[in-house]
Amino acid sequence: MRTLLITGPGGSGRTTLAAATAVAAARAGDRTLLLSGDRTDSLGAVLGVATGPAPVEVRDGLTAWRPDATAGFRDDLAGFQERASSVLDLLGASRLDPEEVTPLPGAEELTFLRALRDAALSERHDLLVVDLPPTPQALALLALPEELRRYLRRLLPPERQAARALRPMLGRLAGVPMPSEWLYETTARWDLELAAVEAVVADARTAVRLVAEPGPAGADAVRDATLGLALRGLRPDHLVANRILPDAPADSWLAGPVAQQRKTLEEWRESYRVVEIAHPGQDPRGLDDLEGLDAPGAPETSSRVEWPVVDRLAEDGVLVWHVPLPGAIRDELDLIRRGDELVVSAGQFRRIVPLPSALRRCTVAGAALRDGVLCVRFAPDPELWPQTR
Repeated sequence: MRTLLITGPGGSGRTTLAAATAVAAARAGDRTLLLSGDRTDSLGAVLGVATGPAPVEVRDGLTAWRPDATAGFRDDLAGFQERASSVLDLLGASRLDPEEVTPLPGAEELTFLRALRDAALSERHDLLVVDLPPTPQALALLALPEELRRYLRRLLPPERQAARALRPMLGRLAGVPMPSEWLYETTARWDLELAAVEAVVADARTAVRLVAEPGPAGADAVRDATLGLALRGLRPDHLVANRILPDAPADSWLAGPVAQQRKTLEEWRESYRVVEIAHPGQDPRGLDDLEGLDAPGAPETSSRVEWPVVDRLAEDGVLVWHVPLPGAIRDELDLIRRGDELVVSAGQFRRIVPLPSALRRCTVAGAALRDGVLCVRFAPDPELWPQTR
């Protein structure tokens, strides 16, 4: 299945364009699933059909789904209480009834990621269109699986599970049940689920699309979004310039906003594949209005961006890791080597990435930002990279 992730600054018409894209894809013959994580049914308001925890058929070939975080959290908690029953009984803890359970912070994000994984693995559809939250939350959401997996591996390393055969004996000697067995099983299950979400984002059939209204605020938001996506190894397949105003006379009050839009569009066309959507005059409601927006359909290319390691040992004695970071500012870049990882900070964004195997046997020899690409130089460590004779 192909997956299209759509995001943009708040108020840019992101949900409307996600719905219009899904409608266009279904009309073109793709069996399409439209997934939204909004608490309120803004998607249903756009489609003209109420959406919720149960997938609903909007029209032939188009299904919409808005998962329920409360139900997902309730099911997870019930499963946890069941698996940890012996420990809870030992502690004298009272069980929580389903009726008194409300989601904790983060439950909505995890429920949405699980739904994204399940939808992407389904064979009932050809295309999955995902209405992500506004860009800042969307970038944090896309980073969550990788960061959680890293925390889990640090707090509960898989190699410690080798001692699980000793736990029953230790439990008998101590006279109390040992909770570590279900703890590690839960950790392993979460690691697999998070890895599956990571795989969806990293899949070559997954694309990311930005929606923004041209103008100074939209330009700043797109610049930040592009940098945040680049740090995840992603780039937008299209930039949808939404609500384009018609030409206006020089003495019209619209002349200023129109001029701002035209200037921003010229700048965007130099760096992005821009699709322009005219201002409809009113908020689209229903399938007829959405079809009139002429939104781009299914993705044609992947959003993955390679970070190649270039061998310059013969010329300069170094290996150069090329990390595309369009829009990055030199003074806002920071690099820290931590063992076999590199901590990369670019403006407000930060990512800890594992080094490619060849670079783990090297030391950092310097870095430079050139034409939107961070070039990190690595010199072979003589003790780990012996010279061949």
